[in-house]
Amino acid sequence: MLKGTEILSCAQMRAIESAAMASGEVTGLELMERAGRAVAGQIRLRWPKPGRVTVLCGPGNNGGDGYVVARRLHRAGWRVRVLGLENTPGPDAAKMKRLWQEIGPILPLEANLLPTAPDDLIVDAIFGIGLTRPPEDAIAALLTQLADVTNPLVAIDCPSGLCLDSGRFLSQIAPRAVLTITFDSLKTGHLIDAGLEHCGKVIVADIGLSHWRRYRQATRPDGKDVTLPRRITSHHLRISDLDPDTMQQLGKQSSAHKFSHGHALIISGMAPGAARLSARAALRVGAGLVTLCPEEPPLDIPTPPDALMRRWLDEPEDMAHALQDTRVTALCIGPGCGIDRAAALLPPALAARGPCVLDADALSAIAIDPNLWDALHDGCVLTPHGGEFARLFPDLTRRLSDIPATGPAWSRLDAAQEAAARSGTCLLLKGRDTIIAAPFEQARIVTSLDTPWLATAGAGDVLAGIITGLLARGFNPFDAASLGALIHAQAARLFGPGLIADDLPDMIPQVFRQMGV
Repeated sequence: MLKGTEILSCAQMRAIESAAMASGEVTGLELMERAGRAVAGQIRLRWPKPGRVTVLCGPGNNGGDGYVVARRLHRAGWRVRVLGLENTPGPDAAKMKRLWQEIGPILPLEANLLPTAPDDLIVDAIFGIGLTRPPEDAIAALLTQLADVTNPLVAIDCPSGLCLDSGRFLSQIAPRAVLTITFDSLKTGHLIDAGLEHCGKVIVADIGLSHWRRYRQATRPDGKDVTLPRRITSHHLRISDLDPDTMQQLGKQSSAHKFSHGHALIISGMAPGAARLSARAALRVGAGLVTLCPEEPPLDIPTPPDALMRRWLDEPEDMAHALQDTRVTALCIGPGCGIDRAAALLPPALAARGPCVLDADALSAIAIDPNLWDALHDGCVLTPHGGEFARLFPDLTRRLSDIPATGPAWSRLDAAQEAAARSGTCLLLKGRDTIIAAPFEQARIVTSLDTPWLATAGAGDVLAGIITGLLARGFNPFDAASLGALIHAQAARLFGPGLIADDLPDMIPQVFRQMGV
């Protein structure tokens, strides 16, 4: 089973911190000192030569972290200015504030006091994970100015104004960091929506809480139990996260024959090029046999690769007959199929209840016909882009388009998980932050912010083929979709600029070599 890096919600992060402090093994003051020390250390690694820095300290614990950063950078030879509020924060942040005041003044947290020299560093320690409503008044004015500066911005946890549960800003004000340091674990908002881009490079600093992320009951010194957060079900998936079992399953045994690695059917239609992209990708990812199924012979002109088999498939009865062959282990309907053809072939395809990828025209057909919706099952993988998702789940899309009034905001992750639960299928929501959600609440995120050239015609058809090939080889739908998205993104990353969809299948062997398969 694929693992990945755990992603926490803000509530889970707060619960872990509370459990650790309630145990008596660590204090809030110690955690704050560790957090500020980690941020200052990362700043010194990236900017080894001390310079000028302005630290913006908010009203809560994030501001407390900022005061620690200011103190430690001052000790390292930096020229430090601190902007803060005339409030009385919690006891830990108040202590850190007093320690800074023994060193230097605290200027008002106002927009006109932001640095003007372009090389001056700014540390954003205003809100962090604690923000639940849009910033207002003077803070809103400051963040508006902060969003326009060209100075390098370092964020503690996240740029202020960002909801770390959703990756969405709680207003139209959106500062952009070059570096974000968060603690213990990634949060959902680092990886999806605006957070993926506005957080810049994200570094996770260990402040000694991993022990409390294990799901056990904690007891406070007074004997009361502490409730730990619900189990973590979201993970960030990267090439480096692949485990030996997955590598072994991707490889081929020397004694194997073609049918031992599965037989995939790719349904073609009036525009067979898209289906051929899917079929080539299924072959490249290791399906033992791939059969392209066009309409009657005059509509199909055989083209490379010659390794593709062909089988004419016109009527629903033809589909039902083809799926009686027990050697067929996966099916792909949608790329270049045509909506009418997909609508006609989906009933027998879904009735067979075998592994299948439903993409493009198949998704449009399902959005039109509620009977097809009712026939979906847990062997299906739905692969919508944003427009297709809107046709399938218009109410969820409307929630995503609303500007959130409070946090935690409704997120793409929430939408994908709700859609998977409704449909009873594995659902892959495409994007720079591709989200793979299973109907049993698990989810994974595969990011491809560094591969903008992946936004090219036909790339989705290749992804559908990769997933189909993995299904044919015996991967379960959730792992096939997750691994497929990862291979797809890595293939684009290795090729680089100038990529077209036709290049992607031919990059898959190089991805496998890089993975050590």
